[in-house]
Order: sequence, then structure tokens, then C-alpha cells
Amino acid sequence: INLVNFTCTFLVIMQLNNSNMSLTRLPVSWHLSHSAVLPWHQVTPNGSLVLLRVNHSAQGTYSCYDNSGRLLRSIKLRLGHPPGRLTISCQVPNHTHVRCSWVETVKTFLPAEYNASFSNGKEWSPCIVDVTQKHCDVVHPAFWQPIHTLRITETNALGSKNTTASVKLHELLKPDPPESVLVKELGGYPKKLLISWRFPSSWPQHDAFPLIFHIRYRPQGSMFWSEIYSLDNSIVIWDALAGHLHQVQVRTRDEINAESQWSEWSPLLLGRPWEDYTTPEPDVEPEDIFTLPTKSKPEASTPKSRGSKHGDEGNLGLVILLVLFSVVILTTIFSLIFVVWMRQRRRDHATKQELTSMVKMKSIPI
Repeated sequence: INLVNFTCTFLVIMQLNNSNMSLTRLPVSWHLSHSAVLPWHQVTPNGSLVLLRVNHSAQGTYSCYDNSGRLLRSIKLRLGHPPGRLTISCQVPNHTHVRCSWVETVKTFLPAEYNASFSNGKEWSPCIVDVTQKHCDVVHPAFWQPIHTLRITETNALGSKNTTASVKLHELLKPDPPESVLVKELGGYPKKLLISWRFPSSWPQHDAFPLIFHIRYRPQGSMFWSEIYSLDNSIVIWDALAGHLHQVQVRTRDEINAESQWSEWSPLLLGRPWEDYTTPEPDVEPEDIFTLPTKSKPEASTPKSRGSKHGDEGNLGLVILLVLFSVVILTTIFSLIFVVWMRQRRRDHATKQELTSMVKMKSIPI
């Protein structure tokens, strides 16, 4: 802004002298927010204030005073620009609701009013405007029409500007994420997880608007996801990694409309499959072994006592194996001793025969 002009009404004094009437104009002074300094300004002979090379620092309240300090006039200066083109984006969370928002490409620095309308190609219907949030809503649009047109008009003190945008509802259809996602263990199954969720509250739950769900999961720390698709709102994972925490997320989209978009992923959840937690057996003190039984009522059997029986059975099996192993070793040793004894006996018998033969030969006369 190069020039701003303010006019201040002069203080006029009427004087009577010898039946002659004269007018006297007194000088005036201008101040910005009670400051005596005004950069790049001049006051014309008729009392107008002219501001040169104005920027946003020149905004404020300008006051006009006479030479006695009396306030004659106050004017508030607010600088800005005419409206420019708007950047429009639309969201379609379901088949019955469209919400379009906009952002100014030109900062006008002035209060503005907005008017919006929505057309299906045949007739225009109002788009209900929220000026504070800068968006408008259309209820029950003609979803069967391939292309719609949105028109928004911005108006301020310096002018107005129309902006139009084409809207393809089928391509913009994007449900909200599934809600109340839960991950639960299944008792007795160390490799299974039950995942359940609810339909988005903004989605009409009718047969005409079915949703398909995309579930992904992985052990915590893994880089690779496993994926499952489902038409129900719960599913059982059969291949979870036993004993590990798993990360789970769910998203959804319109099952029938292949051009629609997937929703955002639900918040990341953690779940662990069922685990068999067994308590260790307490060590038996030596003095407990020799403690004489007292006259008391027998205690009911507990899982721990069952566990001790299983331990006794295991120890008995170990003893049997050791006995069998000892029998085999002893049998082998006795067999070797018997073989050696038989060989030695045969040698002794052969030696006796040789001696008998030698005695007989000596007894024969030559």
C-alpha cells in the first residue's frame, strides 16, 4: 500500500469585529496510538493526513487534535488484501456425508465471509459453512453421480473471489479407522491370538454398505508383517510366535467400491499368546525328611502334589535304566571271563597230553 489519506475536520472560530464576521482555521496534529512520531507522513493544508510507503506496522488508531490538545477525530487503520484463490480438499467418510475444507493462498489480514454450494451437475444445494473451522458439510449427496462441483466465495472489505473444485466421491470415499480394537490370548493355545474390533462409528452399518478389513501383525522387533483379510469384525491368528509380544493393526475400506481408499491404520496394539506358567517345586529340607507325622487331617491333593508324583515316576524310570545298564555291563564282563577261562583250560589240557606222550616215548626200549 503506497498511500493512505485521512481527513480531519478543521476547528473553525467565528469572530465578530465591527459587524464584520471572519473565520479563523486553527492547525491540527495527528498521532498514532498516542505517539507523537508518524513516519512517512504529511498533513495537507485542509488537515488531511497522508501516509506514504505504508506497511503493516502502520496499523493502529490515528487521532486528530487541535493546538489546544482537544481530540477532534479518531480513525482505526487496518491493512489487508482482497481475497485470492482458495485451496480446497474434501473428505468422504461414508456414503451420506461430505466435508470440504479450504486454506487461503493469500493472507488478506481482514475478516472474511464465506458462502459455499454443492452441485451434482443438475442443481445446486447449500454446503453448510463453519467459518471458524473453515469447512462446509454436505449431507446425503447424490453418490451415483460420478463428478460433483463445489463452489466457495470469499468476501472481505476489499472484494470477493470465487473458487470451484471438482469432486469425485467414489475416489474420495475413505472410512474412518476401526474402533475398539482388542488383542486377547486363547487359553491353552500358545500360538493363537484373538483380534476383535468395531465398525467405525461414522459408518452406516447396513447391508448396502459392507466393509472389508485388513489385519496385519508381527512379533515385536520383526521387520515383516503377516496379513489377513476378513469380512467379520473378529479373527483368530493361528501362527503367532509362542512367548513373544505381537504388534497388531487393523484398517478398512468399502468392499464393493474398488476405487475407494483404505482407512488409516488403527493405533498399534500389543498382545502376547497364552503361556503355561508352572511354579517351581520347593526344595525339601533334610530335617523335613525325618520329621515324624503328626496326628492331623490329611491335606487335599493339589496340582503341586501331582507334580511331585510325576517327579517320583521320572526318578524311578532313571533307576530302572541304571539297573539295566549295570546288568548289561556285568553280563559282558562275565562273558569275557568265561571265554578267557575256556581258552586257558584248553591250553592246560593240551599241555598234559604232550607230557604224557613224552613219558611214553621215554619208556620204550631202544
